[in-house]
Amino acid sequence: MTASLRRVGALVAFPRARLTVPAPQAAMALLGAVLARTETDGTMTLVRIVETEAYREDDPASHSAAGRTDRTAPMFEPAATAYVYRSYGIHWCLNVAAEQPGVGAAVLLRAALPLRGEDRLTRRRPTARTPRELMRGPGRLCQALAVSAPEHDGTDLLDPASSLCLLDDGFRPASDTVVRGPRVGVRLAPDRPWRFFLSEVAEVSAYRRHRAAAPKEPNSAE
Repeated sequence: MTASLRRVGALVAFPRARLTVPAPQAAMALLGAVLARTETDGTMTLVRIVETEAYREDDPASHSAAGRTDRTAPMFEPAATAYVYRSYGIHWCLNVAAEQPGVGAAVLLRAALPLRGEDRLTRRRPTARTPRELMRGPGRLCQALAVSAPEHDGTDLLDPASSLCLLDDGFRPASDTVVRGPRVGVRLAPDRPWRFFLSEVAEVSAYRRHRAAAPKEPNSAE
């Protein structure tokens, strides 16, 4: 599968309908999608999404659990709206709004692998010791693609005029290559299986349970 992951097919806009579904389904739909970054010189950097996590307003771990605020407003916008926030005051994290407008749901993009423009990604990630570390984790992904809230928060990722766009090149992972499990470093609802990733892909981040995670939920297989 690794070879097919790195081949780029004919690119079209990602269908919004594939994201106007419950957040976990949207998280699965985004596996294999192409994220395109239009650079200042007009060239395009392409990466393929290989790991995602779902969050929604009835989820205590979600930023939208407390309702709509100025910060979380993009989560309540139409599907494919970018929600970019700062994690621990250090790293930007990129999320894609899901479900219907008015529902606070989004998918965190956790990891990606390069398709085009790897040299530029490497320059932005000088501390990456190996190629697999370029975008292995949401903060690294945003650093490599120069994603930030000032430029991208609230952006429609299906707008071709945006410097950051979601595209579809026809790649669909086989169902037996999609792995589902608990989210990384989440203190509340830590065992909810809303993290999705492609198996045997080196760029997928390592699982770490939050040291203060709540006890396992009795019905966490939702």
